[in-house]
Amino acid sequence: MSPADLTVRAADPAFARRFGLDTDEIRGSSLLDLLRSTVPARLEEHFAALSSGRRRRFTEKVTGRDGAGLAFSAQLTGTAVRRPSGEIAGVVVLLHHTGGTRRNEAEPVSAGGPVLSALDAQVLEGVAGGESTVQLASRLYLSRQGIEYRVGQMLRRFDAPNRPALVARAHALGMFAVGQWPPRVLPERVRQDMKQK
Repeated sequence: MSPADLTVRAADPAFARRFGLDTDEIRGSSLLDLLRSTVPARLEEHFAALSSGRRRRFTEKVTGRDGAGLAFSAQLTGTAVRRPSGEIAGVVVLLHHTGGTRRNEAEPVSAGGPVLSALDAQVLEGVAGGESTVQLASRLYLSRQGIEYRVGQMLRRFDAPNRPALVARAHALGMFAVGQWPPRVLPERVRQDMKQK
């Protein structure tokens, strides 16, 4: 890939097939048109850091569309390739498919990790933000027992012994938007049919 404009210079046939294209068709395509990060502008920031020499490599979770128009989840690794002079010659991009496919961006990719109801997502966000059971119950208009029940269910589901471990496990599974406070569960980790209007 060209580090200047992020266009594909050459591609392995398997990489091109992931998007329903052949190696000739994908050449000249913008990588930013093919893939999306969970955080807007994250890919551009990573590639800018590679091009300027501030980083040699990065890994990011991305989504793309295959030839049938189905979205897929993948892990992208970008590595800067340097000339003997130290100048950046290009960027090698590896794409590792990590999940199932889906019809549209709003549907969860079930193989990509846990998917919560909207209410459970709000409870998890509150726990991650340090809210007590009483604070969560007041904010979500639930009883304290209702909050404890939901937290208990998530502790079992995430195989966590306590609330801090629950938050750490959810973070490790990529449940939260990166760099956002207060914590927010990613939209693709919330069941759409359960979202509150």
